[in-house]
Amino acid sequence: MGNFDLKNRLSSVFASLKNKDTKLKNKYIITIVCFLVWISFFDENCIMSDIRYKNEIRQLQQKIETYKADIAQSIKKSNELRTNNENLEKFAREQYKMKKAKEDIFIIQ
Repeated sequence: MGNFDLKNRLSSVFASLKNKDTKLKNKYIITIVCFLVWISFFDENCIMSDIRYKNEIRQLQQKIETYKADIAQSIKKSNELRTNNENLEKFAREQYKMKKAKEDIFIIQ
């Protein structure tokens, strides 16, 4: 009987340790889940703002590319106007409606 009583007592001790262990694990799991939720949604550097910032960066980089293309086109046009007088005259007539001394201009819209 002494051996059987010891077995019962040890099994009850291990069962109580398992219950304490699961309660302890539950506390840690709850703490970890709360921490992850806080980091994901409420923190200053949360995932949502990170996604928002990446989208904003992508949009700004696209604007930079369009501005670079516009600048390149403007430089090309400026070089054409500086090097060729015929292009300069054409540009002045079309953009600023300039004319020669004895010319009449008719604007058709």
